[in-house]
Amino acid sequence: MITDYSLKIHPIHANQPDKVELRFNSKIELGLSQIFLVSKGDKHDLLSASNGEKQGQIVIAIPALTAGEYALRFKVFAADGHLTEDVIHFSVTE
Repeated sequence: MITDYSLKIHPIHANQPDKVELRFNSKIELGLSQIFLVSKGDKHDLLSASNGEKQGQIVIAIPALTAGEYALRFKVFAADGHLTEDVIHFSVTE
């Protein structure tokens, strides 16, 4: 289960790469997980992620984006075997 994410306090700005941190209540199996950037026209692009400094934290590399509406759609497997699927909507501003 997701417990927090950095987009709440750190917005993404247009035309510069960034990162988003997601925090879960258990250790994540990155090799079994998928995170997609969803953009206009329901376009899905697979993003790369790495483990964060804390257990249950993953860091997602966000490419430079133009201003607009986006979402992160993820399927994340916890080390205990349960699957978390969710969508986080966000806006990119100039």
